[in-house]
Amino acid sequence: MTLRPQRLWLVRLKNGLQTLLIMAGLALVLSVPGYLLAGATGVILSLFAVAVAAHLSSWVPARLILANAGAGLLRRHQAPELYRVLDILYQRAGLEIAPQLYYSPSRDLNAFAVGDRRDGGIAITDGLLRTLDLRQLAAVLAHEVNHLQQGDTRVMSMAAAMTRLTFWLATAVQIALLLMLPLIITGGGELPWLLLLLVALSPTVSTLLQLALSRNREYTADLEAIAITGDPHGLASALEVLERHNGSWLMTLFGRQAPAWINWLRTHPPTHKRIRRLLDVGELPRHTGTRPFIRLSDVDHPVINERPGPESGRYWIRRRR
Repeated sequence: MTLRPQRLWLVRLKNGLQTLLIMAGLALVLSVPGYLLAGATGVILSLFAVAVAAHLSSWVPARLILANAGAGLLRRHQAPELYRVLDILYQRAGLEIAPQLYYSPSRDLNAFAVGDRRDGGIAITDGLLRTLDLRQLAAVLAHEVNHLQQGDTRVMSMAAAMTRLTFWLATAVQIALLLMLPLIITGGGELPWLLLLLVALSPTVSTLLQLALSRNREYTADLEAIAITGDPHGLASALEVLERHNGSWLMTLFGRQAPAWINWLRTHPPTHKRIRRLLDVGELPRHTGTRPFIRLSDVDHPVINERPGPESGRYWIRRRR
């Protein structure tokens, strides 16, 4: 399975522009309460605070976050097939750090990446290992590898910092307006309805933009994953399995089909749209006998020789090896 270069480039450009626009929107929404509190100085201080928070978060070791999540380090001798796949994925993604895979005993079907191309790790749950075959797991791991390659954890941390600061500043503006209320009642001024509306809506708008950014990064990770593996159908089939297991709660709440507005509250795009985009980008090779990007073993599921327990609280101070 190969990718049409022009189509790949256009989708990359579109996703990149969407990311820039969403981040600009988050900064603009943040500047509203900052400006109302302290004018231009408030805007500058707000953006500076976000930059400092993002920089400090980059110093938090990824292994500390994964250890606190209850995940244990899965070593090479415990999952040789998965590490063989990860070695190829890291090499194709241009990551120079050694792969580190973490195991979570959760029955949920989930995998997530923490960190970036300098310091990162990937966690995978026991439920996912028992449900997906090796081809599907390779596609999911490629998706998470791209999150490390693009530093999506850091990007989302910055977006989350903007949203939290927007909420705090909006609260401060509302408190200031309440303190001015006696003066307004006695005729010393008018109630600024437009100001109240802007302040009340700013946290909600910021949250929706943050969710939109998350969905954008998921689309991008899907695209780059199949660029690494050359296997859109592997990732598409994995997404179908995940939707059957993880999407059932929406059906329980809303019946056979969830309402359209629920998509605005998703951190991940609707599965059918992700699958359609994957299959639209890929095309079959024009000649037979093409060697696959990643040669998988004949087994359906990877063999896990030993499942590790959670790491101790002092694991984060250890040197990577």
